[in-house]
Amino acid sequence: MGFSLVLEILVAGLLVVTISYTVMLNRRLRTMRQDKLALEKLATKFVDSTMRAEESITRLKATADELKERIDRAQGLRDDLAFLTERGGSAADRLESLVRVARKEAPAEQPHASAKGGGRSSAPADDAKSDAERELIKALRAAR
Repeated sequence: MGFSLVLEILVAGLLVVTISYTVMLNRRLRTMRQDKLALEKLATKFVDSTMRAEESITRLKATADELKERIDRAQGLRDDLAFLTERGGSAADRLESLVRVARKEAPAEQPHASAKGGGRSSAPADDAKSDAERELIKALRAAR
């Protein structure tokens, strides 16, 4: 009986080692399952974030295209305004020179006008207008 008792003690010891190893493996498996669930949640969140980022990129591209179109239109308008400003400046310079010429000629015409009727001309309104005024009227009519 001595041999069978030693054999049973040896088997009992191996069972205790096996059970403790099984408990340890069970804990590790439980931890792995929890980590797997956390990893799945993380992967789901990552996929959602990636999809939102792709949508945002698409919207940003559309917005950038729209802004580029607006910038192109604004540059065209800026060029048109620069042209009109330059043209208006040159027209103003011409009108100013015409007004100066008309003012220089006006004192010479006043004695002639006063001789006709006390400073008031009885001629039609077009004759009383200076060249500068007529030029200004032409320019305004052409602008309409």
